[in-house]
Amino acid sequence: MSSETDVASVLRESGYRLTSPRWLVWSVLRSAEGHLTAEEIAERANEADPTVNISSIYRSLALLDQLGVVRRSNLGIDDSARWEIAHPDEEFHLVCRVCGSVDHHRGDLVGQIRSHLGEEHTFYAENIALVVTGVCPRCVPE
Repeated sequence: MSSETDVASVLRESGYRLTSPRWLVWSVLRSAEGHLTAEEIAERANEADPTVNISSIYRSLALLDQLGVVRRSNLGIDDSARWEIAHPDEEFHLVCRVCGSVDHHRGDLVGQIRSHLGEEHTFYAENIALVVTGVCPRCVPE
């Protein structure tokens, strides 16, 4: 999903309007080069519209998360939730404990977990958010 029309359609199909705070949250996340906290989103949104308050940002994030267009992650960097445009479960997070960088990695590991849970435990996993913490190539000691 990449445009105003797309997010507006998702909202409209679910009985919601594309309000200014919702559009600002969507725009900030689309242009972000990483995962942002709600406070960082609010700061960037306020640059475009100083009248948008943090409560509106939180409500917009909650709704967009509920509709599946944004994704909340706890990456272990600190206690703050981080937000991004939604992506498939098969794309998981590699978090460097040294520099805090977060990279997305796509692989079949999440599919293997999903299959194992279904076949071995008759558990249907609806959402798998895999976060792997370690040291990125830039921070590996020599």
